[in-house]
Amino acid sequence: MDEVCEIPAFETTSDDIKNILNTIKTIAIVGLSPKEERDSNKVARYLLKEGYRIIPVNPKYQEILGLKSYPSLSVIPEEIDVVDIFRKPSAVYEIVESAISKGAEVIWMQEGIVNNEAAKKAKNAGLRVVMNKCMMKEHIKMTRQNANSALKKNALMNSIIR
Repeated sequence: MDEVCEIPAFETTSDDIKNILNTIKTIAIVGLSPKEERDSNKVARYLLKEGYRIIPVNPKYQEILGLKSYPSLSVIPEEIDVVDIFRKPSAVYEIVESAISKGAEVIWMQEGIVNNEAAKKAKNAGLRVVMNKCMMKEHIKMTRQNANSALKKNALMNSIIR
């Protein structure tokens, strides 16, 4: 049976996304592929470059991007801030249950991934939830906004000083 296409029952605000991206450090990426052309790999490489700690979660591989890969969230021996999901929507509920047990703070469903039932469960357990958004795109957008804001502040300061 084909996946059901859901519309997110709620939108995470830009401020909430910015807060998440500015406060998190460790991201477990469920469904991370070792194939460079895959979105999960591109996003992971970008986030690594930006200074985040990435933990691959994929039972098919021992190592991805030179990092130890774990078969599931439950066996990761350290704390996780965000569970970033690159799996089909029908797999998300079980991942959310594991993330709650693991003590994660945020569930992030990548672009094209929506599971309202899983999102509700995560929110009820106190986790923050982002659905149908690419973490890399959101980080780039935030970085550009910060750069534009800094440019505007500098221009204002220069106009005041003159």
